[in-house]
Amino acid sequence: MADKKIRWGIVSTARIGIEKVIPGIQQSKTGIVAGIASRSMEKAEAAAKDLGIEKAYGSYEDLLADPEIDAVYNPLPNHLHVPVTIQAVEAGKHVLCEKPMALNAEEASKLLNLPGDKLVAENFMVRAHPQWIKAREIVRSGELGDLKAIQCFFSYYNDDPSNIRNMADIGGGALYDIGCYTMLAGRYFFDAEPKRVVSLLDRDPEFGTDRMSSALLDFGNDRHLNFIVSTQLTPYQRFNLVGTKKRLEIVIPVNAPQGEAVEIRTDDGSLLADGAMEGQIIPPCDQYGELADVFGRAILGEAPLPHGVEDAVQNMKILDALFASAEKGGWADVD
Repeated sequence: MADKKIRWGIVSTARIGIEKVIPGIQQSKTGIVAGIASRSMEKAEAAAKDLGIEKAYGSYEDLLADPEIDAVYNPLPNHLHVPVTIQAVEAGKHVLCEKPMALNAEEASKLLNLPGDKLVAENFMVRAHPQWIKAREIVRSGELGDLKAIQCFFSYYNDDPSNIRNMADIGGGALYDIGCYTMLAGRYFFDAEPKRVVSLLDRDPEFGTDRMSSALLDFGNDRHLNFIVSTQLTPYQRFNLVGTKKRLEIVIPVNAPQGEAVEIRTDDGSLLADGAMEGQIIPPCDQYGELADVFGRAILGEAPLPHGVEDAVQNMKILDALFASAEKGGWADVD
């Protein structure tokens, strides 16, 4: 495959694929979007026409059976992530699956038994964005001193009962949808795993999903991450990494605009009201395209895959512990 671009197939016409991931892959250096599938051929053909995609398929199975498709992006509802990913790998495809990888760690662990010659990864595009990479470089340089606290807030407002994020039985709710980014920030910037967690969930009385979730994650060595995530609050997102010398603020930590510059800021606290804050502009990029290239280079054998199935299982273990903590009303260990 080294002499050609990876031919991607997209399973479903989900909004995140249409608006974010497909344009990202189309801007990537290593891949092209060669096909898109839907349960409706009409929808598949319309999406293919709008996005300039060569092939349309009236079923997921038809796409998976196409020998010209090298890799699959799976943005289906959460409860279909594992079964369709397994189908794709068994059909000989590499798979980039939308987060969260599964509904729990036990389900995600089924992916550990798949043939090792096909790569599987979770679509955490933020780890491929230069702003996260630069922020971690700053942490590792010691500029912040000892990183001791991470504070994350991430919210949006969605009370549409027909939206999959508001359907509890298929993996809706704030923790699954956006809480996964906040706990990932702890793993990424602390370079460590949480030992235990404690959480509080407020559930929508109609949907049954967690519409606001708060948590404290203990990463050991006096390192804490706390977050609030919500599907029914004013849209806002901000991550703060606080060390013994400085803090670092990621202004748009997750939904960085595609193809636009963003800013990260440091502040030593010597002046009130952010008076000592210094900004650093991160040049424009497309984080979905960047992740497609990370995955693509791994498929081509040019670089190792930094985060595979084992990483996705660990993410699910943390989410499992957060749900367990809320259920029992106390601390829960991360297995």
